[in-house]
Amino acid sequence: MTTTNGPLVVALLYDGLCTFEFGIVAEIFGLYRPELGPGWYRFASAAIEPGPLHAHGGFLIMHDAGPELIDEADLIVVPGWKGIDFPVPEDLLARLKRAHARGARLASICSGAFVLAATGLLDDGPATTHWRYAAALRARFPSIEVDDKALYQVRDRIYTSAGSAAGMDLMIELVRQDFGSDAANSVARRLVMPAHRSGGQAQFVERAVPLRPDTSVAPVIERIRQDLRRPWTTDEMARLSGMSRRTFERRFREATGTGPGEWLIVARVEAAKDILSRSGNAVDDIADVVGFGTAHTLRHHFRRIVMQTPSQFRRAFEKRTPPDVSDVGDYRPQRTGS
Repeated sequence: MTTTNGPLVVALLYDGLCTFEFGIVAEIFGLYRPELGPGWYRFASAAIEPGPLHAHGGFLIMHDAGPELIDEADLIVVPGWKGIDFPVPEDLLARLKRAHARGARLASICSGAFVLAATGLLDDGPATTHWRYAAALRARFPSIEVDDKALYQVRDRIYTSAGSAAGMDLMIELVRQDFGSDAANSVARRLVMPAHRSGGQAQFVERAVPLRPDTSVAPVIERIRQDLRRPWTTDEMARLSGMSRRTFERRFREATGTGPGEWLIVARVEAAKDILSRSGNAVDDIADVVGFGTAHTLRHHFRRIVMQTPSQFRRAFEKRTPPDVSDVGDYRPQRTGS
Protein backbone atom coordinates (compact mmCIF):
# COMPACT_ATOMS: atom_id res chain seq x y z
CA MET A 1 0.00 0.00 0.00
CA THR A 2 1.32 3.44 -0.93
CA THR A 3 1.74 5.75 2.04
CA THR A 4 1.92 9.50 2.33
CA ASN A 5 3.25 11.73 5.09
CA GLY A 6 1.27 14.94 4.69
CA PRO A 7 -1.37 16.56 6.92
CA LEU A 8 -3.80 14.15 8.57
CA VAL A 9 -7.39 14.75 7.45
CA VAL A 10 -10.07 13.10 9.57
CA ALA A 11 -13.69 12.87 8.42
CA LEU A 12 -16.32 12.19 11.06
CA LEU A 13 -18.64 9.18 10.81
CA TYR A 14 -21.98 8.73 12.54
CA ASP A 15 -25.18 6.76 12.11
CA GLY A 16 -27.19 8.37 9.33
CA LEU A 17 -24.05 9.64 7.60
CA CYS A 18 -24.50 11.99 4.63
CA THR A 19 -22.96 9.71 2.00
CA PHE A 20 -22.28 12.27 -0.71
CA GLU A 21 -20.64 14.76 1.62
CA PHE A 22 -18.39 12.08 3.08
CA GLY A 23 -17.56 10.93 -0.44
CA ILE A 24 -16.37 14.42 -1.31
CA VAL A 25 -13.89 14.44 1.55
CA ALA A 26 -12.69 10.90 0.86
CA GLU A 27 -12.26 11.55 -2.85
CA ILE A 28 -10.28 14.77 -2.49
CA PHE A 29 -8.09 13.88 0.48
CA GLY A 30 -8.12 10.07 0.53
CA LEU A 31 -7.32 9.29 -3.08
CA TYR A 32 -3.61 8.72 -3.68
CA ARG A 33 -2.22 11.21 -6.16
CA PRO A 34 1.31 10.17 -7.17
CA GLU A 35 1.73 13.28 -9.30
CA LEU A 36 1.65 15.36 -6.11
CA GLY A 37 4.32 13.39 -4.27
CA PRO A 38 4.59 11.64 -0.90
CA GLY A 39 3.70 14.79 1.03
CA TRP A 40 0.06 14.44 0.02
CA TYR A 41 -2.60 14.15 2.71
CA ARG A 42 -3.14 11.20 4.98
CA PHE A 43 -6.84 10.41 5.29
CA ALA A 44 -8.83 8.49 7.88
CA SER A 45 -12.38 8.26 9.23
CA ALA A 46 -13.35 8.54 12.88
CA ALA A 47 -16.61 7.20 14.29
CA ILE A 48 -18.01 9.54 16.91
CA GLU A 49 -20.45 6.94 18.26
CA PRO A 50 -20.56 3.16 18.60
CA GLY A 51 -21.86 1.09 15.69
CA PRO A 52 -23.32 -0.32 13.69
CA LEU A 53 -23.30 2.83 11.57
CA HIS A 54 -25.39 3.30 8.46
CA ALA A 55 -25.10 5.87 5.70
CA HIS A 56 -27.78 7.27 3.41
CA GLY A 57 -28.49 4.76 0.67
CA GLY A 58 -28.47 1.73 2.93
CA PHE A 59 -24.71 1.40 3.34
CA LEU A 60 -23.19 -0.19 6.42
CA ILE A 61 -19.99 1.73 7.09
CA MET A 62 -16.73 0.75 8.74
CA HIS A 63 -14.45 3.24 10.41
CA ASP A 64 -10.68 3.55 10.74
CA ALA A 65 -10.73 4.66 14.36
CA GLY A 66 -12.86 6.09 17.14
CA PRO A 67 -13.22 9.72 18.23
CA GLU A 68 -9.73 9.71 19.75
CA LEU A 69 -8.32 10.16 16.23
CA ILE A 70 -9.69 13.70 16.29
CA ASP A 71 -6.99 14.52 18.83
CA GLU A 72 -4.29 13.81 16.21
CA ALA A 73 -5.85 15.44 13.15
CA ASP A 74 -4.56 18.50 11.29
CA LEU A 75 -7.89 19.00 9.56
CA ILE A 76 -11.24 17.70 10.82
CA VAL A 77 -14.22 17.66 8.45
CA VAL A 78 -17.87 17.34 9.46
CA PRO A 79 -19.49 15.98 6.27
CA GLY A 80 -22.98 17.22 6.95
CA TRP A 81 -24.94 16.32 10.08
CA LYS A 82 -27.69 13.82 10.71
CA GLY A 83 -30.20 16.66 11.06
CA ILE A 84 -30.25 20.26 12.18
CA ASP A 85 -32.35 19.34 15.23
CA PHE A 86 -30.12 16.48 16.38
CA PRO A 87 -28.03 17.42 19.41
CA VAL A 88 -24.24 17.30 19.09
CA PRO A 89 -22.53 14.99 21.63
CA GLU A 90 -20.68 16.89 24.34
CA ASP A 91 -17.62 14.70 23.90
CA LEU A 92 -17.41 15.67 20.22
CA LEU A 93 -17.75 19.37 21.03
CA ALA A 94 -14.97 19.14 23.60
CA ARG A 95 -12.66 17.33 21.20
CA LEU A 96 -13.29 19.84 18.43
CA LYS A 97 -12.55 22.76 20.73
CA ARG A 98 -9.33 21.15 21.95
CA ALA A 99 -8.29 20.41 18.38
CA HIS A 100 -8.83 24.00 17.33
CA ALA A 101 -6.96 25.28 20.36
CA ARG A 102 -3.87 23.26 19.41
CA GLY A 103 -3.93 24.63 15.85
CA ALA A 104 -6.02 22.15 13.85
CA ARG A 105 -8.42 23.37 11.19
CA LEU A 106 -12.14 22.57 11.34
CA ALA A 107 -14.37 22.38 8.28
CA SER A 108 -18.00 21.57 7.60
CA ILE A 109 -20.13 20.79 4.59
CA CYS A 110 -23.78 21.83 4.44
CA SER A 111 -25.55 21.12 7.76
CA GLY A 112 -22.22 20.27 9.40
CA ALA A 113 -22.10 23.99 10.21
CA PHE A 114 -24.51 23.29 13.08
CA VAL A 115 -21.87 21.07 14.70
CA LEU A 116 -19.18 23.74 14.46
CA ALA A 117 -21.63 26.40 15.61
CA ALA A 118 -22.41 24.36 18.72
CA THR A 119 -18.76 24.58 19.77
CA GLY A 120 -19.10 28.36 20.17
CA LEU A 121 -16.03 28.88 17.98
CA LEU A 122 -18.07 30.60 15.27
CA ASP A 123 -19.51 33.24 17.59
CA ASP A 124 -19.10 36.85 16.44
CA GLY A 125 -17.84 35.75 13.04
CA PRO A 126 -19.10 34.75 9.60
CA ALA A 127 -20.32 31.29 8.62
CA THR A 128 -22.45 29.74 5.93
CA THR A 129 -24.55 26.66 5.33
CA HIS A 130 -27.09 25.46 2.79
CA TRP A 131 -29.57 28.23 2.02
CA ARG A 132 -32.40 26.00 3.30
CA TYR A 133 -30.82 25.94 6.76
CA ALA A 134 -29.53 29.51 6.94
CA ALA A 135 -32.55 30.89 8.77
CA ALA A 136 -32.43 28.06 11.33
CA LEU A 137 -28.70 28.57 11.91
CA ARG A 138 -29.23 32.30 12.33
CA ALA A 139 -32.10 31.81 14.78
CA ARG A 140 -30.33 29.17 16.86
CA PHE A 141 -26.97 30.95 16.96
CA PRO A 142 -27.75 34.68 16.74
CA SER A 143 -24.16 35.69 17.49
CA ILE A 144 -22.99 34.14 14.19
CA GLU A 145 -23.00 36.28 11.05
CA VAL A 146 -24.77 33.80 8.79
CA ASP A 147 -24.04 34.43 5.11
CA ASP A 148 -26.51 32.56 2.92
CA LYS A 149 -24.89 33.79 -0.31
CA ALA A 150 -21.32 32.56 0.05
CA LEU A 151 -20.18 29.20 -1.26
CA TYR A 152 -18.05 29.06 1.84
CA GLN A 153 -16.72 31.22 4.65
CA VAL A 154 -13.50 31.24 6.63
CA ARG A 155 -12.71 32.46 10.11
CA ASP A 156 -9.75 31.67 12.30
CA ARG A 157 -9.01 28.24 10.80
CA ILE A 158 -12.71 27.33 10.74
CA TYR A 159 -14.31 26.71 7.36
CA THR A 160 -18.02 26.36 6.65
CA SER A 161 -19.48 25.59 3.23
CA ALA A 162 -22.93 25.80 1.71
CA GLY A 163 -24.85 22.98 0.02
CA SER A 164 -23.21 19.65 -0.72
CA ALA A 165 -21.44 20.58 -3.96
CA ALA A 166 -20.01 23.72 -2.31
CA GLY A 167 -18.07 21.30 -0.13
CA MET A 168 -16.01 20.44 -3.20
CA ASP A 169 -15.24 24.12 -3.74
CA LEU A 170 -14.08 24.41 -0.15
CA MET A 171 -12.02 21.22 -0.15
CA ILE A 172 -10.27 22.29 -3.36
CA GLU A 173 -9.53 25.67 -1.79
CA LEU A 174 -7.95 23.89 1.19
CA VAL A 175 -5.77 21.98 -1.26
CA ARG A 176 -4.78 25.30 -2.82
CA GLN A 177 -3.79 26.70 0.55
CA ASP A 178 -1.68 23.66 1.41
CA PHE A 179 -0.16 22.72 -1.94
CA GLY A 180 -0.63 25.67 -4.28
CA SER A 181 -2.79 26.57 -7.26
CA ASP A 182 -1.36 23.95 -9.59
CA ALA A 183 -2.28 21.14 -7.21
CA ALA A 184 -5.78 22.54 -6.71
CA ASN A 185 -6.33 22.77 -10.45
CA SER A 186 -5.00 19.22 -10.88
CA VAL A 187 -7.49 17.88 -8.35
CA ALA A 188 -10.32 19.85 -9.96
CA ARG A 189 -9.47 18.44 -13.38
CA ARG A 190 -9.52 14.88 -12.07
CA LEU A 191 -12.96 15.59 -10.61
CA VAL A 192 -14.00 16.95 -14.01
CA MET A 193 -15.10 20.20 -12.45
CA PRO A 194 -13.91 23.79 -12.54
CA ALA A 195 -11.79 25.14 -9.71
CA HIS A 196 -14.33 27.93 -9.51
CA ARG A 197 -18.09 28.18 -10.00
CA SER A 198 -19.12 31.62 -11.15
CA GLY A 199 -21.70 33.66 -9.30
CA GLY A 200 -22.05 36.33 -6.65
CA GLN A 201 -21.49 33.79 -3.85
CA ALA A 202 -17.85 33.21 -4.77
CA GLN A 203 -16.14 35.39 -2.17
CA PHE A 204 -13.16 33.16 -1.58
CA VAL A 205 -13.24 30.38 -4.15
CA GLU A 206 -10.39 30.23 -6.60
CA ARG A 207 -11.46 31.38 -10.03
CA ALA A 208 -10.43 29.00 -12.75
CA VAL A 209 -8.77 30.12 -15.95
CA PRO A 210 -10.23 27.26 -18.02
CA LEU A 211 -8.99 26.01 -21.34
CA ARG A 212 -10.40 23.29 -23.51
CA PRO A 213 -7.64 20.88 -24.52
CA ASP A 214 -6.14 20.68 -28.01
CA THR A 215 -7.22 24.14 -29.11
CA SER A 216 -5.33 26.34 -31.53
CA VAL A 217 -4.90 29.10 -28.95
CA ALA A 218 -3.35 26.83 -26.31
CA PRO A 219 0.30 27.70 -27.15
CA VAL A 220 -0.43 31.42 -26.93
CA ILE A 221 -2.21 31.02 -23.62
CA GLU A 222 0.69 29.07 -22.16
CA ARG A 223 3.08 31.78 -23.38
CA ILE A 224 0.99 34.46 -21.67
CA ARG A 225 0.81 32.51 -18.41
CA GLN A 226 4.59 32.29 -18.30
CA ASP A 227 5.05 36.04 -18.82
CA LEU A 228 2.15 37.86 -17.22
CA ARG A 229 4.28 40.95 -16.62
CA ARG A 230 4.37 41.69 -20.33
CA PRO A 231 1.82 44.32 -21.52
CA TRP A 232 -0.15 41.92 -23.71
CA THR A 233 -2.63 43.25 -26.26
CA THR A 234 -5.21 41.28 -28.21
CA ASP A 235 -3.48 42.24 -31.47
CA GLU A 236 -0.19 40.83 -30.19
CA MET A 237 -1.88 37.60 -29.05
CA ALA A 238 -3.52 37.22 -32.48
CA ARG A 239 -0.23 37.85 -34.24
CA LEU A 240 1.51 35.17 -32.17
CA SER A 241 -1.25 32.72 -33.00
CA GLY A 242 -0.97 33.44 -36.73
CA MET A 243 -4.63 34.46 -36.93
CA SER A 244 -6.53 37.61 -37.71
CA ARG A 245 -7.77 39.44 -34.63
CA ARG A 246 -11.38 38.54 -35.41
CA THR A 247 -10.59 34.83 -35.84
CA PHE A 248 -8.39 34.79 -32.76
CA GLU A 249 -11.06 36.38 -30.55
CA ARG A 250 -13.62 33.83 -31.78
CA ARG A 251 -11.28 30.88 -31.20
CA PHE A 252 -10.21 32.24 -27.82
CA ARG A 253 -13.79 32.56 -26.62
CA GLU A 254 -14.56 29.05 -27.85
CA ALA A 255 -11.58 27.72 -25.88
CA THR A 256 -11.96 29.65 -22.63
CA GLY A 257 -15.53 30.91 -22.49
CA THR A 258 -14.40 34.52 -22.26
CA GLY A 259 -12.57 37.18 -24.24
CA PRO A 260 -8.77 37.65 -24.21
CA GLY A 261 -8.88 40.83 -22.14
CA GLU A 262 -10.99 39.45 -19.31
CA TRP A 263 -9.10 36.16 -19.37
CA LEU A 264 -5.82 38.01 -18.93
CA ILE A 265 -7.20 40.00 -15.98
CA VAL A 266 -8.39 36.81 -14.26
CA ALA A 267 -5.03 35.11 -14.89
CA ARG A 268 -3.23 38.05 -13.30
CA VAL A 269 -5.56 38.05 -10.31
CA GLU A 270 -4.94 34.31 -9.81
CA ALA A 271 -1.20 34.89 -9.97
CA ALA A 272 -1.55 37.67 -7.39
CA LYS A 273 -3.57 35.37 -5.11
CA ASP A 274 -0.86 32.73 -5.31
CA ILE A 275 1.86 35.22 -4.36
CA LEU A 276 -0.24 36.81 -1.61
CA SER A 277 -0.86 33.42 0.00
CA ARG A 278 2.80 32.45 0.14
CA SER A 279 4.77 35.68 0.60
CA GLY A 280 4.82 38.96 2.47
CA ASN A 281 5.68 41.06 -0.57
CA ALA A 282 4.14 44.50 -0.97
CA VAL A 283 1.06 44.85 -3.13
CA ASP A 284 2.90 47.35 -5.36
CA ASP A 285 5.60 44.77 -6.11
CA ILE A 286 3.05 42.03 -6.76
CA ALA A 287 1.07 44.31 -9.08
CA ASP A 288 4.19 44.92 -11.13
CA VAL A 289 5.18 41.26 -11.28
CA VAL A 290 1.78 39.98 -12.48
CA GLY A 291 1.34 42.72 -15.05
CA PHE A 292 -1.13 45.12 -13.47
CA GLY A 293 1.50 47.81 -13.17
CA THR A 294 0.05 49.65 -10.18
CA ALA A 295 -1.38 48.61 -6.85
CA HIS A 296 -4.51 50.65 -7.63
CA THR A 297 -5.22 48.58 -10.74
CA LEU A 298 -4.56 45.32 -8.88
CA ARG A 299 -6.88 46.30 -6.02
CA HIS A 300 -9.63 47.33 -8.43
CA HIS A 301 -9.69 44.01 -10.28
CA PHE A 302 -9.02 41.98 -7.16
CA ARG A 303 -12.06 43.39 -5.39
CA ARG A 304 -14.23 42.92 -8.49
CA ILE A 305 -13.29 39.28 -8.95
CA VAL A 306 -12.45 37.99 -5.47
CA MET A 307 -14.78 40.35 -3.55
CA GLN A 308 -11.98 41.05 -1.08
CA THR A 309 -9.04 43.38 -0.91
CA PRO A 310 -5.60 41.84 -1.38
CA SER A 311 -4.87 42.44 2.32
CA GLN A 312 -8.05 40.69 3.42
CA PHE A 313 -7.26 37.75 1.17
CA ARG A 314 -3.73 37.48 2.53
CA ARG A 315 -4.94 37.46 6.14
CA ALA A 316 -7.49 34.75 5.38
CA PHE A 317 -5.41 32.49 3.20
CA GLU A 318 -1.74 32.92 3.93
CA LYS A 319 0.07 29.66 4.60
CA ARG A 320 0.79 28.86 8.24
CA THR A 321 4.45 28.23 7.38
CA PRO A 322 5.04 30.13 4.15
CA PRO A 323 8.11 29.40 2.06
CA ASP A 324 10.79 31.99 1.58
CA VAL A 325 9.66 34.25 -1.22
CA SER A 326 11.69 37.26 -0.24
CA ASP A 327 12.30 38.16 -3.87
CA VAL A 328 9.25 37.77 -6.07
CA GLY A 329 11.09 38.26 -9.35
CA ASP A 330 9.29 37.34 -12.55
CA TYR A 331 6.20 35.39 -11.60
CA ARG A 332 5.96 31.77 -12.68
CA PRO A 333 3.08 29.49 -11.68
CA GLN A 334 4.02 27.49 -8.58
CA ARG A 335 4.77 23.85 -9.32
CA THR A 336 4.05 21.16 -6.77
CA GLY A 337 4.65 17.45 -6.40
CA SER A 338 7.11 15.32 -8.30
